[in-house]
Amino acid sequence: MSSAPLAIEALAARLPAKARLIGVDLGTKTIGLALSDVERRVATPLGVVKRTRFAKDAEALSARIREFGAFALVVGLPLNMDGGAGPRAQATRAFLRNFARLDPTPVVLWDERLSTAAVQRALIANDVSRARRAAVVDQMAAAYILQGALDRLAGLAAASAG
Repeated sequence: MSSAPLAIEALAARLPAKARLIGVDLGTKTIGLALSDVERRVATPLGVVKRTRFAKDAEALSARIREFGAFALVVGLPLNMDGGAGPRAQATRAFLRNFARLDPTPVVLWDERLSTAAVQRALIANDVSRARRAAVVDQMAAAYILQGALDRLAGLAAASAG
């Protein structure tokens, strides 16, 4: 597979009938992870990888891909509110360029604007403590990103079937 990120439509065309996806929220301190079911209906928080150095971070991500037999990654792209790519988006793309040299897993970039804010609001609304929010926000953001992509894939499947 190409090392360049795929469009969601290109991934939809390549997906086998039953295959898991992993959602990734690539932060500066942690990498939040989420996992889909094999039917790709629901994204579930999977945990976080504490960032250390690239080689260890990449190996931890590859290990999760192998552990769950994931077909592809859906990686949140932190665009600016105006849609432009700032330093965080550039850092995400750089991580993925380097990761593609080590792992052939296909990648889709997913606009993650406001994902962390939406997750924080939901956790606050459910009266989750500040300490607990800090512990779960990255994996919840990964689930939010992945769920958005799963919903889009479902819409694409429905459109092609009907």
